[in-house]
Amino acid sequence: MQPVIETIPLRQMASGDRLYLQLYKFIGAKPGKKVYIQSNLHGAEIAGNAVIHQLIEFLLTINDTDLAGEIWLVPVCNPIGTNERAHHFSPGRYCVYEAKDWNRIFWDYEKEADDLVAFAKSQLHLALEVVRQNYLTIIKQKFAKVLDKINSSSAVPYTELFSYKLQNLSLDADYLIDLHSSTNQALDYLYYFRNREESAKYFLLDFGILLNKYDGDAFDEAFIKPWLALEACFKDIGREIKFDVEAWTLELGSGMQMNPDSVAKGVRGVKNYLAQKGVLQIPDFSDDRKTHEMTFASSSNRKKYYAIAGGMIQSRIALGSRFKAGEKLYQILSFNKEGNLPSVIDVCAQQDGLVYDVATNQAVNEGEFVLGIIFWTLV
Repeated sequence: MQPVIETIPLRQMASGDRLYLQLYKFIGAKPGKKVYIQSNLHGAEIAGNAVIHQLIEFLLTINDTDLAGEIWLVPVCNPIGTNERAHHFSPGRYCVYEAKDWNRIFWDYEKEADDLVAFAKSQLHLALEVVRQNYLTIIKQKFAKVLDKINSSSAVPYTELFSYKLQNLSLDADYLIDLHSSTNQALDYLYYFRNREESAKYFLLDFGILLNKYDGDAFDEAFIKPWLALEACFKDIGREIKFDVEAWTLELGSGMQMNPDSVAKGVRGVKNYLAQKGVLQIPDFSDDRKTHEMTFASSSNRKKYYAIAGGMIQSRIALGSRFKAGEKLYQILSFNKEGNLPSVIDVCAQQDGLVYDVATNQAVNEGEFVLGIIFWTLV
């Protein structure tokens, strides 16, 4: 099947040049869910672009009768961040002009939903799909007011324009998948939200981290938080309800790299997820299994280790290693300007855990990130 390809103006630069997004819409012959998939929101996190490319190549080989609903794909969704350079390095995590993380800028209806209890009570006896459509209508009405600000003579900062463009494409999706990588070097894992563990297994990854505390207006958070809030509100007034609305962030390996293994895991996982959710309707497609054994942990079970002194990191424990409390995680080779010989400082683990993220740069100033661990008080 062939996609509908749309090129969307994004920003005019001082030089007169323009930046664009390109959207690929695969529309099935059967009605169904809308899936929105994007990659490269952070400039150095490029593996998802290869995942989307391979998904496009796959979708070109199937018939429109094999797809129920729509799959929208946006690779290289942040050209400003993707094109940012500092010597040989590709940072692109922040809008440097506004000093904002590109993934902490999105509009969150939950913060504006001051009449949520009244809405839930008015929908208490309605069918689930009717409630979903009614709530989505309200979200869209509120979101439309953002465009009024954009079109005003005073305009808005670029991050607001940019976030509007992406959310306008994804606001009415049923399933949202945001493809990331570590800024540093990391394992392959996903972030998920409450009551979505069973669907998380469809991605066939080994690790899942529950986002139970939100640290900003991230793309996946802003999409699903209103629905989680409404589910909680219904529960408080006596009705258990769960919308078939899901948001995922897949972390696929290391920044500035398109690791073939990470890309392959991403492609396999997304395809299996779409098959298990009934979007791809291809017999015997999904590895002959509906679920996958995963290890889940809460986001509050993550801990970062920062350098206790300036120096060079050596003898660092390998990415993916499990360790016990008291074991050495790394050494700092520390130089001084005090007339003393260089020293070697051992840094040991405070608790049992697993290394899932390590800094690319092994020269650190005091207080800089060295590695991230996760410990298994399981959710």
